[in-house]
Amino acid sequence: MWALIKDNKIEQIYQRPKSLVLGEVRYPSNMFTKYTDAEKAAIGIYPVEDSGTKGDDRFEYTTGPTYTWSAFDKKVTTSYTIVEKSLVDVEAKDGDGNNILDEKGNKTYNYGLKKLAKEKAKQQANNFIKQFNWLVERSIYDSSKAIPDAVKTYVAAIKTDCANIETAIDNASDMAAFKKLYDWEFNEDGTVKTIAPMYNWSDDYDVKEYVR
Repeated sequence: MWALIKDNKIEQIYQRPKSLVLGEVRYPSNMFTKYTDAEKAAIGIYPVEDSGTKGDDRFEYTTGPTYTWSAFDKKVTTSYTIVEKSLVDVEAKDGDGNNILDEKGNKTYNYGLKKLAKEKAKQQANNFIKQFNWLVERSIYDSSKAIPDAVKTYVAAIKTDCANIETAIDNASDMAAFKKLYDWEFNEDGTVKTIAPMYNWSDDYDVKEYVR
């Protein structure tokens, strides 16, 4: 990425090489990659340093970049504005600030991170459990085929895990607390010390043979 500087101001940002006319001279698109930095600077073209910090997409929105020219350093740097996503549901609004209604005239909502996280936990729990649905079906059609105790224990554990995760989500009082639910702890050798609360599910070691 490059910037065209005129009178110590950013005139244009070029996302990719292109042919352009500066003054009365047309320069080919390969000028951006073939010319040296000094040669490009001589005609007002400088590289853009993408040095700005971006937000974590899981928790934050990152605005479009803002470019700043430093006449002293002779370079263009990039910065971003980071905005936290909402933890709670918020009313959906249109560009004029009016509520967006559904087909029955009811307000609609943009789901907050907490609701989305709880829905994801429920989906994950369901994915773990449905691997054993065939055992339930088998027991319906053949009462002599009981569901193994190990599977019953595992399914109960997964339901408890899901409830614990949802409780932890509800108890997160602010964004900092919510982010901690995704934090893993590691030992010096790189092994896991503490599983992140959002991923703290019971292992399936004793039921692997029943997975389908």
